[in-house]
Amino acid sequence: MLWSLFGLPLVVGVALLVAGHRADHHAAVVSIATSVVTLGMSIAVAIIRPAMSVPYLRGITFGLRVDGLSAVLVVTVAVVTLAVLVFAAGEFGAGEAQARYHGLMLVFASAMLLTVTATTLVTLLMAWEVMSAMSYALIGFHWRQRRRAASGTVAFLVTRAADLGLYVAAGAALAGGASGLTLDALAGLPDGWRDVVAGGVILAAAGKSAQLPFSFWLARAMDGPSSTSALLHSATMVAAGAYLLLRLEPLLAATPWASPLVAWLGAVTALALGAVAVVQTDLKQLLAASTCSQVGFMVLAAGTGGVAAGSAQLVAHALTKSLLFLTAGAWLMALGTKHLPDLTGVARRYPVVGTTFTVGAVTLAGLPPLSLWATKDQVLTATVPSAPALYLVGLAAAALSAAYAMRAVTLVWSPPTAEPRFDTEHPGTRHVRRAQSVVLPPLASGAALLGVLAVPDVWSAFARLVSHGREATPEWWEAAVSAAVALAAAAAAVAVVRLRGDVPEQDGLLRWLGLEAFARERIARPAVATGQVLARFDDQVVAGAVHGTAALGLRLARMTTLRWEPVVGGAVRGVAGGVRRLGHLARRPQTGQLHQYYAEIAVLLTALVVLLIVL
Repeated sequence: MLWSLFGLPLVVGVALLVAGHRADHHAAVVSIATSVVTLGMSIAVAIIRPAMSVPYLRGITFGLRVDGLSAVLVVTVAVVTLAVLVFAAGEFGAGEAQARYHGLMLVFASAMLLTVTATTLVTLLMAWEVMSAMSYALIGFHWRQRRRAASGTVAFLVTRAADLGLYVAAGAALAGGASGLTLDALAGLPDGWRDVVAGGVILAAAGKSAQLPFSFWLARAMDGPSSTSALLHSATMVAAGAYLLLRLEPLLAATPWASPLVAWLGAVTALALGAVAVVQTDLKQLLAASTCSQVGFMVLAAGTGGVAAGSAQLVAHALTKSLLFLTAGAWLMALGTKHLPDLTGVARRYPVVGTTFTVGAVTLAGLPPLSLWATKDQVLTATVPSAPALYLVGLAAAALSAAYAMRAVTLVWSPPTAEPRFDTEHPGTRHVRRAQSVVLPPLASGAALLGVLAVPDVWSAFARLVSHGREATPEWWEAAVSAAVALAAAAAAVAVVRLRGDVPEQDGLLRWLGLEAFARERIARPAVATGQVLARFDDQVVAGAVHGTAALGLRLARMTTLRWEPVVGGAVRGVAGGVRRLGHLARRPQTGQLHQYYAEIAVLLTALVVLLIVL
């Protein structure tokens, strides 16, 4: 069943990719049916909890296992994949490469399912590679548009650079003697090797989850289709790094410096990218920045040992953010814009989309009694024993979450103050297709109802499911404080939008703290310049030395030819002439007359006798 869980979407996805345009007409139906079956199998494996291991190389295995943590994740991935593929059926029209798109999505989903069930670094690396390749293809799906293709390249290069850490970790684990490269064996590595493994894992996870300083690649990823953002950048790829840190929390705990580093990395990212989200004028950019911020809470939980809290945050965020990305995509298709000032009043115009967007945004704001309020409190509670400063930073990040979410809600429900500009990105259809709207209420219901995790008994059951240890639950005053902070920040955001029309623009925050510009100026351009210098060195010095050596050899050959060829040639010609003359002389006695031959023999015998007498 584990083979089938990731094998079915993989095989069907590859078949759609190979079929190409011939399968466009049936691609959506085939991919949706595949995802329905995959969802059924994910529920089955979550109940049965199977495991498998097959030999890969000597001493190294290819292993998969469904435990409590991965059981929750495989069901979440399957649910979101199904919802996104149904939405995508209405997002793409006739003449578009639907088979290619649905094939890429299914292969990506297969890789994500493989990631969350992997038990060895070999399995994880295989899935990690496929995820990276598929994300590149999906972000740059409309590759004929130069910016979108370039955005796919930026996302690919940034994440791949960070992914090198996972290879370093695998090499260190192998050198350190990790049995079979299993993930469970990493925490028991000797000092030194364990530090290298932890550093590589943190680097790879930070890059994949768009944590600082890698966050800017997620801004460029928003140039992909909205359904791509809903799957890759809510429940799967961006969450994969956080999941890896949660899975390897024992490794972080065993490495003295790793847990504090991860906790502060998540907290600072949650705060900084929350501030970035507050001022964004593009709805998808706002959601992207908020994704970095919310994933920061998951990373914070991994650093403080809150495996259950981080897992709950991951699941709640997956449902909430996939809902919000899909509603943004519905408006983008209908109106041809995702510019927030031009989306004022659209919730009134499209009430189903507007209502579900509001549910998702209020959930994202962390307002009680919805899901992210409950999971955020669990994450903050896990920080208290580690460092109270982390709690304060996390609380400030939670306030920013309420601010940017309620700002968006207020704008989409406010009556327009000026004539909105539609069709700025592409011509809008002015309607939302049924396939797009039908998946929004179930996602909104799931995002809201997961607030049941705030009930102590429910939370205890969930914590026992995904974590071996017992995790603290929030005190009443902690829940009250976080609720008060979120409500106050939400009220402040609503008041600012109502009184001033919107928040003032901040250029640095609007450009994502200048992270992409910094990477371009301080990393990309110096790397290109260094490459050009090395290329010139290769052309002028290395290649010049090769050409010079060849030229010198030719000159020496010519000099040798000029000096020695007459002598050698003359000797050869002299020998040949002497042989030729001897041949002429040898032919003279050959007359064919017998008496002359006898005379010649007699002369020779006489000469031999004389020689014998003399000698």
